[in-house]
Amino acid sequence: MRSVRLSVVIPVFNELQTIDEIVDRVQAVELPSAFEGKELILVDDGSSDGTRDRLAALEKVHDNVVVILHERNQGKGAALRTGFQACTGDVVIIQDADLEYDPNEYPRLLEPIVDGRADVVYGSRFIGGESHRVLYFWHMVGNRFLTLMSNMMTNLNLTDMETCYKVFRREVIQAVLIEEDRFGFEPEITAKLARQGLRIYEVGISYSGRTYAEGKKIGWKDGVRALYCIAKYNLGK
Repeated sequence: MRSVRLSVVIPVFNELQTIDEIVDRVQAVELPSAFEGKELILVDDGSSDGTRDRLAALEKVHDNVVVILHERNQGKGAALRTGFQACTGDVVIIQDADLEYDPNEYPRLLEPIVDGRADVVYGSRFIGGESHRVLYFWHMVGNRFLTLMSNMMTNLNLTDMETCYKVFRREVIQAVLIEEDRFGFEPEITAKLARQGLRIYEVGISYSGRTYAEGKKIGWKDGVRALYCIAKYNLGK
């Protein structure tokens, strides 16, 4: 594979406590030798806790950081849609702004694409022997149930459809019209990728989930919407 560049898309909403550390962690990651560098696309989705001031400072300090502001909160899917459009790298990875997912996993996630085996890679929290913080039982059940329902529709055998860590060749993700503004992005993108017959791989990752007191945002209403999206984007258009 020729020398390539990585675009890291980071949706941000009220992450003042973690934004500096996640940017530092992403910047510190040593990429496989095929990569010549990385760009960080941070999309602030209407933060009101001072995150925007920190983003402005980070953009001044790092010449590979691009900050895009949404005037109002629209949701993770909307932030990702904006971020994907701004990417210039050859490979694109999604990184949440909290500290649940470890950027040190990047080399492992990128390997199937670097080797020319994959067009898309999902990082699964449910395979492999990596460490996981022990938290909510019903979140695990919900994630597995949504993945099962998605797999039944797409005929894929994913173990973690709802994972944050998704990696794409840039031309793949920029060709997909993303319609969902919130967490419905996950089943939507999975359905649309599955229809294209792309080479999709899964890689086991570590996971350090946070509690609602620590800022976790997804709730049961997002699960209901995900079910709706599984039906809509697999049975509809």
